[in-house]
Amino acid sequence: MTDSPASPGSLSGETARTPTQIDAVAEEWVVTLAELDPSVAIWIGIPGRLDEYADLSPAGHGKYLDEAKKALAKLEAATEVDDVDWVTKTDLASDLTLEIESSAVGLWMRDMNVIASPAQDIRDVLDLMPTGSEQNWVDIAGRLSNLPRAIEGYIETLRLGIENGVTPARRQVREVIHQARKHAAADGFFHDFAAGASLEGSRELPDSLAAAMASGAQVSAAAYESLANFLADELMPAAQVQDGVGREVYALQSRRFLGATIDLDETYEWGIDELARMVEEQESIAREIKPGASVLEAIEFLDTDPSRTLQGTTALREWMQQLSDRAIDELSRSHFDIPKPLKHLECMIAPTQEGGIYYTGPSDDFSRPGRMWWSVPEGVTEFNTWRETTTVYHEGVPGHHLQVGQAVYNRAKLNTWRRQLAGTSGHAEGWALYAERLMQDLGYLDDPGDRLGMLDGQRMRAARVVLDIGVHLGKPRLDGTGIWDWDYALDFMGKNVNMNEQFVRFEVNRYFGWPGQAPSYKVGQRIWEQIRDQYKSAEGASFNMKEFHRKALDLGGVGLDTLRTALLKPAQRR
Repeated sequence: MTDSPASPGSLSGETARTPTQIDAVAEEWVVTLAELDPSVAIWIGIPGRLDEYADLSPAGHGKYLDEAKKALAKLEAATEVDDVDWVTKTDLASDLTLEIESSAVGLWMRDMNVIASPAQDIRDVLDLMPTGSEQNWVDIAGRLSNLPRAIEGYIETLRLGIENGVTPARRQVREVIHQARKHAAADGFFHDFAAGASLEGSRELPDSLAAAMASGAQVSAAAYESLANFLADELMPAAQVQDGVGREVYALQSRRFLGATIDLDETYEWGIDELARMVEEQESIAREIKPGASVLEAIEFLDTDPSRTLQGTTALREWMQQLSDRAIDELSRSHFDIPKPLKHLECMIAPTQEGGIYYTGPSDDFSRPGRMWWSVPEGVTEFNTWRETTTVYHEGVPGHHLQVGQAVYNRAKLNTWRRQLAGTSGHAEGWALYAERLMQDLGYLDDPGDRLGMLDGQRMRAARVVLDIGVHLGKPRLDGTGIWDWDYALDFMGKNVNMNEQFVRFEVNRYFGWPGQAPSYKVGQRIWEQIRDQYKSAEGASFNMKEFHRKALDLGGVGLDTLRTALLKPAQRR
């Protein structure tokens, strides 16, 4: 059972808000989610069945859908008593409604992509489990032993999708087969994980527990082999040839990742214009770095600068940590009120090699701190600091860590759902891109190389808006030679990002299989900036940027439509 948001000893030290009927519905929904999917308990750091997995079968989905409908009915019947209630009711109702709508079109039967589907989630949750005590490893060994059941349920759901003609794209299936076989290999994740298991102080596990870990690794690897075989033998022949999901599904996914309804066609045209603006800004900075240089020539100049190059993941992790620590220290003394628990951010090298940099929030009691993870692709050993300075601010402070951590810290006002589970990618990633630009305004990207790195990322995010909508809505190519397809998208992305070919291929695969997610970064930034500018206009001479940020982040994670109304249209909340 989770603590009430009004429990004594609030981390923020504020007077605890008396829980309401709507808080109770939200708290009950968190408990229900943790019961349906024990991984939720691990994610937010509450007691639960830490050795079990969710039922990923059709029966498990049916139970989830039933509970979502019950929760929505309770929420609609509840009476709000204040603005906190309005936000909770509005956002949770929107979330539950979207789940029900998405289920109706069968998205759960085709849930497979290269980065964020059950094929990855089943393994990824192990990264978040504590490992310091013997009981921690007992939980992990139990979870490994139960992993085959999760895979079996997932296969059952995908098989139902085949029967109903609701399947993922072949390109995604092909890539997940490769991922699954890597996990299944004798030198794959599970066997390495079990072999490296130890207690604090590098103490060995008891023999019986080490044997349980080895057994769990064996059955988990075998389960991923069975998944790979099913995908190759049954799902691949039935999978969709077309990569694009179409307007109806894309609109649902866009709402999921933004928490807002947007004009997709207008956003596509805006993305094209924004990309051109990023290119122009990059070209200007390139000439500042090296007179007369093109962007590529400026990048080559920066890449050959040994003072901006790191060798190996150890050096990368240490550099990330030092830069993060400095930013937190300086910003907490000048521009932000950063609570003490948020001043601890761990920079980590992820145990996987799939590509990507990401943040995981702290547990509800901060016993597990916020963490910045870098999943370094296999074979990549050299890293350029000019590219990634802005990434540290994006993932850390004032980006995700400040945003997510502030919501967790604000337990005096926010129920557990609001602190830990609410929100969208557009809110979170839009804030993080907003934070990058803010750091430029504060002088932290005055170095032209670091600023070019920020623009490199901003250009990539603008390109993703165009590519993602273009592919999934079947838009004409920008050169007028047909509609978007894989080869054109890969070439387009390669021309608009400065990454190695392997990383570009992974990224484009991600966009093809996870519609609506990639644009939520840049579109989210756009909406955050629109809301700030509208708020500033309404406040006039009394506008205070620090106060705006405080009010916005104090809401916790919310959909962007909810954020806009909560900050700009208080009269419409009743």
